[in-house]
Amino acid sequence: MFTVTLQRNKCIGCNYCSELEPSFFCMSIKDGKCILIDSIKKKNFFIKKILNNNLYNRYKNTSKICPVKIINIYKSKKKL
Repeated sequence: MFTVTLQRNKCIGCNYCSELEPSFFCMSIKDGKCILIDSIKKKNFFIKKILNNNLYNRYKNTSKICPVKIINIYKSKKKL
């Protein structure tokens, strides 16, 4: 299991993440910033727990393409 975080307030709206993985990310019509689909908000972060380890590389590749490095992936310590 792993966790994906998105620091949305620092998003510059480049649209790379939603172009690479439209099933995980989309752009807000209101402010033009990235949205992590099916995530929960905690302070300035949007967080999503992923149980499927096969998706790890897809999220990791998206985090690498982000020019402001606001997408992070790490192994979760707690179970859901």
